[in-house]
Amino acid sequence: MHIIAIAWIYVAALMALTEPNVTAGILTFSLYGLLPLALLLWLCGFPARLRRSGGTEPLDQMMGDNDDGDAGADQ
Repeated sequence: MHIIAIAWIYVAALMALTEPNVTAGILTFSLYGLLPLALLLWLCGFPARLRRSGGTEPLDQMMGDNDDGDAGADQ
């Protein structure tokens, strides 16, 4: 994953260097390089963050032991 991120930043930097002015270069690097890469790394890192936090443990704590979510035998 790190090789892909480095390659993406490299290509975005080369695209930014070809822009006619500095403002366009900064915007190109930000919008084509940093923002999509940050989103990709955040999305790909989600499973690892979930494993580190203990899976669905916060959800279980929020719901409680008896949430009365099932209909029961009488319905």
